[in-house]
Amino acid sequence: MAASTTVIAWGSGEDGQLGLGTNDEKEWVCVVEALEPYAVRSVVSGSRNSLAICDDGTLFTWGWNQRGTLGHPPETKTENIPSQVKALANVKIVQAAIGGWHCLAVDDQGRAYAWGGNEYGQCGEEPGKDEMERPLRRDIVIPKRCAPKLVVRQVAAGGTHSVVLTREGHVWSWGQPWPPGDIKQISIPVRVQGLENVRLIAVGAFHNLALEENGTLWAWGNNEYGQLGTGDTQPRSQPIPVQGLDSLTLVDIAAGGWHSTALTDKGEVYGWGRGEHGRLGFGDNDKSSKMLPQKVNLLAGEDIIQVSCGGTHSVALTRDGRIFSFGRGDHGRLGCGRKVTTGQPLDVPVKIPPPEGQFNDAAEDDDGKWVAKVVACGGRHTLAIVEWKSAAI
Repeated sequence: MAASTTVIAWGSGEDGQLGLGTNDEKEWVCVVEALEPYAVRSVVSGSRNSLAICDDGTLFTWGWNQRGTLGHPPETKTENIPSQVKALANVKIVQAAIGGWHCLAVDDQGRAYAWGGNEYGQCGEEPGKDEMERPLRRDIVIPKRCAPKLVVRQVAAGGTHSVVLTREGHVWSWGQPWPPGDIKQISIPVRVQGLENVRLIAVGAFHNLALEENGTLWAWGNNEYGQLGTGDTQPRSQPIPVQGLDSLTLVDIAAGGWHSTALTDKGEVYGWGRGEHGRLGFGDNDKSSKMLPQKVNLLAGEDIIQVSCGGTHSVALTRDGRIFSFGRGDHGRLGCGRKVTTGQPLDVPVKIPPPEGQFNDAAEDDDGKWVAKVVACGGRHTLAIVEWKSAAI
């Protein structure tokens, strides 16, 4: 019998970001039933909202909507059921990102779109200023083209800035890259100098990572917790190589609010930056920040294929489809029925019914199991795509 996939969610639901039809928090994994009829290929968790992209390029959003972050007219402050972004119905969205209060997306033609808060130009439009020279609040409620001169491969969104990777391997950025007052905001994309043949980008609240095809990892932006991995806390306005990773073959990167991770081809995880609440997964008692990348030994041997970093917690996905979470535990962030805050990675049990027609009177273990394919860590919640693997497959 063919495999079946579903979207699951857990953690804080106060803004409807779980998509479950209520604003309750969930300490255990729950099915996002509104997405059951659709073939969802990727999910993104933001600080207070969420989105999902289907195989056919359809985009769904839900959660906090006071700044137009859902991409349609803000009739409500929050929406707890996923709804399609109608303005993008005629294009095929392939990848998207959520920032502090704005969103970005890119279609299969390399065209980028932005919507949400724009007072720092993060949506690519000049916001203007009031009589006191303060940025005007100008929300972009309906998704609009941004960076129209670029052919985009990947989008990433920070607290108040945007970053895109073009098909030529160049990185461009706009908005307010650091906290207001440090660097002048820009609404027109500016190329980040010093980067060539970039394969992946990742953006935290105010810091940025770029992985080149040759394996070099670069970082720039705010650095108060060592999230740039340079051995100090000095901010960098231009990319600088992350230290201590030269001998490794990196295959993926992720950035949380104030911490960073890198994944090797051997399934090993390295973390650095803010360590408070145990979000780095080191299990250390002091939860101190790390100025240089360190191996997450507590995940050694688990063959990790993806790590997603949220605000104060992180989630790791194994090759065989198991999920580990670590960090701050209140509001159900860790998904294991415990509100404990820990740097010890905890197994997230996927205790949901199998797809209809897949279950019989035999023991569930004999009939199949759910395996996770994608994880997405947000501010206080997590989403994942899981697939039912029948024992017969």
